[in-house]
Amino acid sequence: MIRPLVDFLHTEAAGGIVLVAATIVALIWANSPFQDSYNELWETTTVIGFNDHVLHLDLRAWVNDGLMTIFFFVVGLEIKRELVVGELRDRRTATLPAVAALGGMVVPALVYVAFNAGGSGSAGWGIPMATDIAMALGVLSLLGSRVPAALKLFLLALAIVDDIGAIIVIAIFYAGGINFTALAVAIGLVIMILLLRLVGVSQIWPYVAVGVVLWLAIHESGVHATITGVVLGLMTPTGASWSASTIDTERLADLSSAQAAHDTRLLARGSVSIAEWLEHILHPWSSYLIIPVFALANAGIPISSDTVSDAVSSPIAHGVFFGLIVGKLVGITSFTWLAVRLGLGTLPNGASWRGVVGVAALGGVGFTVSIFISGLAFDVEEFDTVAKLGILSASLLAAILGVLILRNGARAGPDTPVTPAIAESAP
Repeated sequence: MIRPLVDFLHTEAAGGIVLVAATIVALIWANSPFQDSYNELWETTTVIGFNDHVLHLDLRAWVNDGLMTIFFFVVGLEIKRELVVGELRDRRTATLPAVAALGGMVVPALVYVAFNAGGSGSAGWGIPMATDIAMALGVLSLLGSRVPAALKLFLLALAIVDDIGAIIVIAIFYAGGINFTALAVAIGLVIMILLLRLVGVSQIWPYVAVGVVLWLAIHESGVHATITGVVLGLMTPTGASWSASTIDTERLADLSSAQAAHDTRLLARGSVSIAEWLEHILHPWSSYLIIPVFALANAGIPISSDTVSDAVSSPIAHGVFFGLIVGKLVGITSFTWLAVRLGLGTLPNGASWRGVVGVAALGGVGFTVSIFISGLAFDVEEFDTVAKLGILSASLLAAILGVLILRNGARAGPDTPVTPAIAESAP
């Protein structure tokens, strides 16, 4: 149970560094003498289909709707694993990060609404609700052993619950006009996947084929196509094909022939769940390729005196900025304090309240999903631009603030109460 979690933390932390690099490249490119090539590249249109069934999307849309489906599939796999065998499987252990995440979603949304209620930018209330796992863990990894392992798990569990909330918000509040025929087809395809599992189909390719058609159906339905990834991730089995007691260890170690090696591969493959296997394969691709490409396609904001002036005077930028910086810190900290006060949970093992506040500050690193929601919320380019400027500036400040708070005092004194479940499972 621990090994996949350690791998996940390491991949996310390293992926956060690649994500930052891709963002810097996008910003430099979009503000260089070659900025026209940046826009031309991502606005290149590709048409796929036949007769009346045609997808007419530019390259940026293929990244946001297509590649990001794989990202959300990995998110769905991680949510499923955490709910079944991870930190969120135990109600008491999961309560504290779940309550903290709720505060980290509700309060930032309210802060945004306070600036934009009734205005033209009111649709962007979901933007400051998101926390970027990769960037937040990447920043946290820079502090090394100064931060207790259980506090890192607390941030991970909090961010995963945050992802669940973001997925629900995207599916319900940022869907277009619903095509109920296409939605009915999508539901039928989900039932087909369940039937494939029921009859014992173990090959991956039938599910991939149905999944592609499911993506097309959901895309046509008006629900955002990336929800396909979440649905498939949550439907992936988390149980291994064979238990350890049924595997012949001598046979597993036999590599004396090509056939023996083939059998070893099958035995090893069957000893882990499909969800763990897929996450092991896809997570590096998601962290090191898909998310950086997403940043490259979406973070290239032209920064000039006019755009900065627009952002400084824009209630959209104010709502996003203060929602991420103030809303996240206040929401996560206050809801964590309330949960501890009510006896719903105790502080992560070895962590101080200063450590919790530092993690709450890092929760303001919104970035990936925040930018994603911004693109869904606003059709007007000017609104999207000032929102992204708010996201970038808030994420940078949140990272700095989190490091300053956590660099000293994240660990608790000897009298601080502990959470045994988290202490036992910390890597």
